[in-house]
Amino acid sequence: MGDSHSSGRISVHHALGGGYVADVLLWKKWYGGVVLLVSATTLWFLFEQAGYNLLSFVSNVLLLLVVILFLWGKSASLLNRPLPPLPDLQISDKTVVKAADAMRVWVNSGLSIARDVAVGRNLRIFLQVAFVLLVVSYIGSLFNFLTLVYIGILLSLSVPVVYDKYQDHIDEKLCIITRVVRTQYHKIDEKFLKKIPMSQIKEKKTQ
Repeated sequence: MGDSHSSGRISVHHALGGGYVADVLLWKKWYGGVVLLVSATTLWFLFEQAGYNLLSFVSNVLLLLVVILFLWGKSASLLNRPLPPLPDLQISDKTVVKAADAMRVWVNSGLSIARDVAVGRNLRIFLQVAFVLLVVSYIGSLFNFLTLVYIGILLSLSVPVVYDKYQDHIDEKLCIITRVVRTQYHKIDEKFLKKIPMSQIKEKKTQ
């Protein structure tokens, strides 16, 4: 029993990309997780609780950085010390193409759904999209954007670790929930959705 569960386990580290980001989210590089958590908490407190302005904060941070680099460069030339170790900050063509490909997949998926709703008049997809948008709108009314981002960071630093540790138990519960949701969806589909045939809608549109 244990062997079958272990053989079917998903590598969370591999699913997250298997790189530095995966190490941070799974707390394999704990210092990266600590820095991300402390930074996110500090920024959330400054902007949400202390009422600090985002534009002023960014401007002050950049001003402080520019002053430090300027004074460092001046003192280095006067005292024959090494210049600031600034890396060559450039975005490679490969990175841009990779990001564009990932964005293209999301955009094409959204356009495909929009076409199914507008042109294909797919009632099921329309109801699913409407339900998701209503849920997002309700959640957005409870929290502002900054708080949602902060909650997302907290979840990204906790959910992967918990799932990686208790994957078998979570998968078992998720299977039960999925079966219940599918059963309820089929009931709604049989009682309501299938009683609105798309052909009749198209005929009414053309008349």
